[in-house]
Amino acid sequence: MNSIQIALLGVVGTLLALQFKSGKSEYGIYVSLAVSLFLFLCMLSRLEIFVQTVKKIADYIKLDAGQMGILLKMAGVTYVAEFASGICKDAGYQNIAVQIEIFTKLTILAIGMPVLLALLELIGDFLI
Repeated sequence: MNSIQIALLGVVGTLLALQFKSGKSEYGIYVSLAVSLFLFLCMLSRLEIFVQTVKKIADYIKLDAGQMGILLKMAGVTYVAEFASGICKDAGYQNIAVQIEIFTKLTILAIGMPVLLALLELIGDFLI
């Protein structure tokens, strides 16, 4: 699907969810969730292109595969957290959404520690 189709699907899904929210609010949340999941499935092909490109970049600059895996994990964690946070915000649970975002930031920090240690080790090697 192209960007125009995705945008139209998002707008139509939003308008449909708004119609349901006036009567039974849980139906609006279900419509929003269904549209979001469909859009996620449409994005998987784009994510595959991203993963292939990152692998090519790793081959060109001879990076450790573990470090590239960490980068991909960070991107995945970020996307999943944004998706979950958005659903919580749509449902009216901003506090839960904020907690998800804080947990994600801490998770990315923890995942990135090996890369930071490798960078510090490399700087230390240059200084010696």
